[in-house]
Amino acid sequence: MNYENILVQQENGIATITINRPKKLNALNRDTIQELHDAFEALDTDTEAKVIVLTGSGEKAFVAGADISEFAHFSVEEGGQLAAKGQELLFDFVQNLGTPVIAAVNGFALGGGLELAMASHFRIASDNAKMGLPEVSLGVIPGYGGTQRLPQLVGKGKAMEMVMTAGMIGAEEAQQCGLVNHVTTQEELLPLAYKLASKIMRNSLVAIRGAIKAVNANFEDGVNGYETEITAFGNCFGTEDFKEGTTAFLEKRKAAFPGK
Repeated sequence: MNYENILVQQENGIATITINRPKKLNALNRDTIQELHDAFEALDTDTEAKVIVLTGSGEKAFVAGADISEFAHFSVEEGGQLAAKGQELLFDFVQNLGTPVIAAVNGFALGGGLELAMASHFRIASDNAKMGLPEVSLGVIPGYGGTQRLPQLVGKGKAMEMVMTAGMIGAEEAQQCGLVNHVTTQEELLPLAYKLASKIMRNSLVAIRGAIKAVNANFEDGVNGYETEITAFGNCFGTEDFKEGTTAFLEKRKAAFPGK
């Protein structure tokens, strides 16, 4: 599939999606959101793509935010539709994707950029990265899940401070408050992402898909996460991965899982 705003590469079971709008600091516009959706959807059904790494082009930005010029003159109704469609197409879609997604934050992750990183299953960052939700400085609030996912990751108080001050935090502070898992140099960011992806790929991707669903259930209103976990746990017993994993353990060898 050909894309104008993103690059997609695959090697050794790892797919890398690079948001490629360097002149706009990789800002998210409608076309880029649609292309990202299409790429994630295609990779999720691709048996060769076992883990997805998401990053931005260049050394300045992961995603510096949304493309403000697209919605500066929107009405109330249009603004609501923008948030609803964006969340459905990309942010909620990524969060609930069965294929693991690692965000490799290589610079500014602001507004929609941070929201996209937070929708990923976990995040690593280069030491020059800056993260924040500056929307209130524009007279609007985060609309792509930022007010929900940020408190889940850093706690209510820290999230309130970040949202209300519209300020940025650096990579080290982001790691300290749980927003990112690891911090490394710009040069080592993608190698670290691929190392973590390789560790993930050693395990049952079928089981990981169930684990993603169970973990996410804990944050969904009206959903009993424990019941979701019980169901997903039970379903594992009917898979080839379970048979291979338990047999390998009993035979004292490494498991060779069938794949996605």
